[in-house]
Amino acid sequence: MDRRNFMKSAAILSGSAATGAIGSTAATASESAPKKTCVMLTQTRTLGSGKAALTVPTLALGCMGMQGGRGVTPDEKQMERLIRQAIDRGCTFLDTAEGYSRGRNEELLGRAIAGIRDQVTISTKFSVDLTRNPPVNDNRPERIKAACEASLRRLKTDRIDLYHQHRIDRSVPIEEVAGAVAELIQAGKVRHFALSEVGAETIRRAHKVCPLTSIQSEYHLMFRKPETEVFGTLQELGIGMLAYSPINRGFLGGTLTEYSDMNTNDIRGSWPFFKPEALRANTRIVEVLNEFGKTRGMTSAQIALAWMMAKYPFIVPLFGTTKLSHLEEDIRTVEFPFTSADVAELEEKLAPYPPVGTRYDAAQQARVEY
Repeated sequence: MDRRNFMKSAAILSGSAATGAIGSTAATASESAPKKTCVMLTQTRTLGSGKAALTVPTLALGCMGMQGGRGVTPDEKQMERLIRQAIDRGCTFLDTAEGYSRGRNEELLGRAIAGIRDQVTISTKFSVDLTRNPPVNDNRPERIKAACEASLRRLKTDRIDLYHQHRIDRSVPIEEVAGAVAELIQAGKVRHFALSEVGAETIRRAHKVCPLTSIQSEYHLMFRKPETEVFGTLQELGIGMLAYSPINRGFLGGTLTEYSDMNTNDIRGSWPFFKPEALRANTRIVEVLNEFGKTRGMTSAQIALAWMMAKYPFIVPLFGTTKLSHLEEDIRTVEFPFTSADVAELEEKLAPYPPVGTRYDAAQQARVEY
């Protein structure tokens, strides 16, 4: 089923969520009756454990692409409206970073949640010193504290629910980073601590100083390295996973081809997965997802999301979009039953088609630990 056409009539569909949804660990009652024209996200998961536990909706919305890097730059007022539409549909876990659009993405989110701050969970990230030209990665404790104050101002809030180290700074011991965030938690400016794109050893060292709630890393059907690099450690320590780019930056949704313009205002154009030859070869993966979804009434994007939610209960997929139709399509994923047998069958069908290319170029790869 073509993702671009799937949700054309979504506005007239009932928003009642099916019981027994994919990977749900809890259900929350809406404070007011949902509009019949809206699909509603009512399922929750818990990231982390003990005092570090944070219960959030089963899906999270990433705001990065709402201000560029994905082709045509969307209208900011429309993106503010889209964020509020997500919140109205129960998708209240929202992710941004100080480094996205040089702080303007946090400002966008701050405007969108004005007056409804207590209804949402905010995830943001530190690492990029925006006061320097060009910006540099700086995770010194004093810089982290200054970054937190700046993010709070841009977001127009007094607290950050989940605060990530965006990219590791190898010149600063991770224990110092964790200690700085622990002080922010003690001061009430941050609620929970997280890391991004780090390996098992770094996770263990940081967790000893300040318990981690989650790790944010790329993970999808075409990039499964986290399964061998960190998942065992996360399960052992009771840490969650916020999986960004679960549809591989739109590719698994079937909207990209070798003829797509991946270079005009699009950061994907320099990455191996999005070169024309890789896009052409990897189309067979999308075709498998489409065939798999036909008998289930699901799109390829929904299959990609359902696979990871059914496979790992500690994962919350972090998807991004600039379109209401795609927002509702992704939220509707939780309505479909998806079993361990489905997971095994899908992986078997994909086994003959290993992905062509890699996720990052050399410069980006140097900034992550695996």
